Order: sequence, then C-alpha cells, then structure tokens
Amino acid sequence: MSTIEYRLPQKRALVTPLPGPKSAALTARRRAAVAAGVGSSVPVYAADADGGVIVDVDGNSLIDMGSGIAVTNVGASDPKVAAAVAEQAGRFTHTCFMVTPYESYIQVAEELAVLTPGDHEKRTVLFNSGAEAVENAIKVARLATGRDAVVAFDHAYHGRTNLTMALTAKSMPYKTNFGPFAPEIYRMPMSYPFRDQPGLTGQQAARRAITQIEKQIGAESLAAIIIEPIQGEGGFIVPAEGFLPTLVEWARENGVVFIADEVQSGFARTGDWFASDAEGIVPDIVTMAKGIAGGMPLSAITGRADLLDKVHPGGLGGTYGGNPVACAAALAAIEAMRENDLPARARHIGEVATTRLRALADEVPAIGEVRGRGAMLAVEFVKPGTDEPDAAVTKDIAARALEQGVILLTCGTYGNVIRLLPPLVIGDELLDDALTVIEGAIRAAV
Repeated sequence: MSTIEYRLPQKRALVTPLPGPKSAALTARRRAAVAAGVGSSVPVYAADADGGVIVDVDGNSLIDMGSGIAVTNVGASDPKVAAAVAEQAGRFTHTCFMVTPYESYIQVAEELAVLTPGDHEKRTVLFNSGAEAVENAIKVARLATGRDAVVAFDHAYHGRTNLTMALTAKSMPYKTNFGPFAPEIYRMPMSYPFRDQPGLTGQQAARRAITQIEKQIGAESLAAIIIEPIQGEGGFIVPAEGFLPTLVEWARENGVVFIADEVQSGFARTGDWFASDAEGIVPDIVTMAKGIAGGMPLSAITGRADLLDKVHPGGLGGTYGGNPVACAAALAAIEAMRENDLPARARHIGEVATTRLRALADEVPAIGEVRGRGAMLAVEFVKPGTDEPDAAVTKDIAARALEQGVILLTCGTYGNVIRLLPPLVIGDELLDDALTVIEGAIRAAV
C-alpha cells in the first residue's frame, strides 16, 4: 500500500462514555421520527470518518472494524472519491441513463468487464443496491434459460426485497412475518466445514447438494444456482476446497446459470478483486454492490454477453440505476484500489489478524473457529467443550469492544459470530490497537 495521508488522526480516543450526550439526544429524536424497524448496531452517531476511524457527534474517535458492512473499502472519505463526487455533482446529478445516457456508465461497465473473473465477452447493467442486482441476475437467468427454479443455500443472505428474502436463509429479522415469498426457490445444504461431518470434502458436499437438486427439482427445470463464494451474514463461511468448482462444473454441463453473489466479498475485500478468483471459478453472472463506489449507492451485474443480451430492450434498468454521481465515485474508488494495491493490503490485514486470533483461540475454548480470507474475517463462539453456538457471549464481546472504542459487527445464522471488516486503508498501528481491544473483550467475556 502506498503512503496514505489521512485527514483525521488515526487513533482511538474516548472523551465521553458511549453513547455520549449528543448521541443520546439524537436517539431520543430518532424514536419520534424513524420507524422502529430500522435497527443500528451501535448507539453512537457519526459526525466524520476517515481511514480507519469514525468520529461521533460527541468527539469520540472510534476504530471502524465494520466499514459500513464492507462498503468503505477505500475509507469513508477517500479524497479521489470525494473529489469525483463533487465534480460530477457540479455538472449534473441525474439524467437517467435510460433517457439521456452518459459516458461514465459505460466506463464503469468497461472496468467491470476487466475486473470480474474470466476473459469471455461480458455485458453489465448498473443498479442501486445489492438486492436489486440479485433480483435482476435471477431475471436474466430465467429469461435466458426459459426455466423457473432457482437454488440458494443454507446460511445465505441475498437481500430484503420479496425475491431476495426468499433466497435468504435466516428468518429473524429478515423474513419473519413478511411472507408470502416468491415461488420456485429451493434451498440446498452448504459446505460449512466447522459444522459439517468430519472429513466431508468439498466435492462430497457439492455432490450432496447436487443429488438433492436432481431429486427435488431436476436440472431441466433449474434456471440458476446463486451462492456467495464466502457467505456474509450467514457467518463468513468459507466452503471446503472443491465445493464451488464442483457446482460450477455441474451447472455448465446442465445449462444452469451460475451466479456468484459478490456483494460483500467483492472489490479487494478478500485479497483478490473477487472471492471467486481464489476458488478458480468463472461465474456466468457476478452480482456486486457495497465496496464498488466508496460509499455511494451503486450495484451491478456483469455476466456472459450471450445471457444478458437475450433480454429485450427495456427489460433491465431503473430510474436511478447507474446514477452519474455514483458512477464517478466508482471510477475513483477503483482507481484508489489499484493505486494502493488494496487486494495486497487485504491479504496483509488477514495475515496479521488471523495470526493473533488463532493464537488466542488456542487459549480460549469458547472460540470454535477463526476463519475467512483477506480482510473478511470471522470468529465463531461456542459453549466450551461443544459446538453449541453462544450468541450471548458474542453480543457481550461486541458490547465490551464498543465500550473501549472499537466498532464490531456480529453475524451468523446462530448469532454467534463476530466479523472483522476494517477499511482496507486502515494503518497497522490502528489495526494492532483494535485487535488488542478485541482480544481483551474476548478474554473478559468468556
């Protein structure tokens, strides 16, 4: 990583208990104005952010180990992104690409054709959110194949819209009482090495899923398989080696569209541009969002030209899809990722963090597994001597870390996983401080 000049001091500093008085006052205002269904992980309100820190309205400087859920890979106020946004907003904020198009949309599509796996001819469509990208990937697969069924996996998270809720595995809080859901969605067993039968290989886990697909659906009825190469909300589950390639091979043989949901794992997060790269797979369609545009709302699907070009004109799009300000931010963010070699930085973060956390796991029986790739890391907590999930201790650890000024996110089907998603531009000293706080929180909680 080249030398980065930070705008804010890159240090943890608490000047009030958390939440401070101004954050508490905002919470009171929030209760009277914002729907209760919108939750927040921490009770502090941001006033500024840069590099690896978030400064709240009370002046506390907290270490950001969440990146807005893997969005601010280049930091929350990268100067290239900020300048690109300001320049584009000064010219025009919107025309709608479907009415009066503009070059930056094409430039983003050209970049994604280069960055996504495979050297085949590709096409791209831009949208606003990860869920919207997933929905449109399914639309393309169904139209292109003339089939209806779609396979998703245990522990999957694909969004909160009606179709993507059907694809998502976790009921509470994402699905409970929001049905009925979209039909023709089938769920198959995931490769989850920590919880699978000991010795089950990736190929065997894939054959297990394929057998169920063939039995319950039939390949001739299946439009698409959609899977996160590393599952996100489900617990940062890294499938066993061979699982994904075996699924891809079967899909190719049977004319099934293979969709890699890289919404959370994309854009240098795992140490490659996309998590699919490390698996050696080339998806038919890749869905992207989060880290694509440095915090601006943008998502995309990039896939085989023969698939996407089958859709009739007007069949794909949306009023705000590929907004010009978001496109400018994406081009600047991709430039910053290249300039700072953020895939390499993610690998470095992963090496530093996993070394320390695995050493801690040797001492702490409550740590069931440390896993992940690059700067997409997780610690799964269990009741000592068992593999029974311990959500209570996980919640306690996150709360203790926040008390000391470190923002941590939890996840997992069972609520027993802490995920580490620092901005990829976090400095080594700040990362070391965050890990020290996390280690202390774990020791204190267990």
